[in-house]
Amino acid sequence: MAVDILLGLQWGDEGKGKIVDVLAPTYDIVARFQGGPNAGHTLEFEGTKHVLHQIPSGIFHPHIQNIIGNGVVLDPIVFRTEMAKLQDRGVDASINLYISKKASLILPSHKVLDRVSEEALGSGKIGSTLKGIGPTYQDKIGRVGLRVGDILADDFKDRYNRLVERHRKTVEFYGQTMDLGEQEELFFEAVAYLRTLKLADTEYLINNALQEGKRILAEGAQGSLLDVDFGTYPFVTSSTTMVAGACTGLGVAPKYIGEVYGIFKAYCTRVGSGPFPTELSDEVGEEIRKAGREFGATTGRPRRCGWVDLPTLKYSIMLNGVTQLNMMKADVLTDFETIKVCTHYKLASGEITDQLPHSLEEHIEPIYEELPGWRVDLNKIESIDELPEAFKNYLSYIESHLNVPITIVSVGPDRKSTLKREAVKA
Repeated sequence: MAVDILLGLQWGDEGKGKIVDVLAPTYDIVARFQGGPNAGHTLEFEGTKHVLHQIPSGIFHPHIQNIIGNGVVLDPIVFRTEMAKLQDRGVDASINLYISKKASLILPSHKVLDRVSEEALGSGKIGSTLKGIGPTYQDKIGRVGLRVGDILADDFKDRYNRLVERHRKTVEFYGQTMDLGEQEELFFEAVAYLRTLKLADTEYLINNALQEGKRILAEGAQGSLLDVDFGTYPFVTSSTTMVAGACTGLGVAPKYIGEVYGIFKAYCTRVGSGPFPTELSDEVGEEIRKAGREFGATTGRPRRCGWVDLPTLKYSIMLNGVTQLNMMKADVLTDFETIKVCTHYKLASGEITDQLPHSLEEHIEPIYEELPGWRVDLNKIESIDELPEAFKNYLSYIESHLNVPITIVSVGPDRKSTLKREAVKA
């Protein structure tokens, strides 16, 4: 069997949580392979909205094993709160949840470091969610961080104190002081809770499952354009958000990669700082934001909005080896008479290209083609055959440029508002 991978192709917030929830019933295992509480995967079914930050999106299906992989950075405080919310809704996540002993721990001092270093950047802020993600990955790469397995050691408190003291010196370097207060108490309470759960060498769990012929779905966080290597650097996250991250974040050999589901919105959004070639800073962008309820699931920040960008999608598809596309939130564009699609860029040199330059921060003029809108409420459509002709043409147009089939179309937030489409070769 193979590990299928689901990931975002834009700047995150594409709707990955919903698609994992839709696909999950056909899988035995759903595994998160990177990111941390800076992610917010929203699922909506039976009239209730659920937002998951660290727990895999397969948790609502009782037959599925859910794995938090070694590539994830785990905040015990946020995690414990998330588990309690699930319990309040009748879901005992502890039954089918396994946590890698090699996943890195986010300490309260990491969040202080995150805030202090972001403030020091002034007008050049990255747009961090201030959840401690970057500093935790820095400690991981610097080989000084703590991992989930360390909480089982007799000297864990000593290891914790040494790392916090290291962080304190860094904070003092920035001319500030660090008072962890209640957060430290909450951290150790959450660590005690974490010890009661299934902590495992999850790389063995996954590889044994492969040998047993079980189906595995790997779930990414953020989006491909936020990848630390290939995203819009330096306005990126601190982990590998692409297919390669599933291999290192779960312990899976490349030969086991199967289908790669690429998720994208029918338009584009971005939270925080960084280049965004098709951004609309006008009433059209505001209209998309309102119609799509574009506010961050984790931060609540308003998302920047713009037309769909085919050069960035081609780039993400190429780097991830995407085999199937899933289009999200098409219903948001219902009221537009015409829909714009960015097909190429005009660079400062005058060159016309559909490839991403080294830096998207240079002057880039998006080149658009206009397509007729559909002016039909897609949210009421229950079959792919019922879609208006103008929308079918929009799908075909995008497929013809991307050369990958669009097999799922989401026309509303609920689990039921998901239309499956034949994988006809574009």
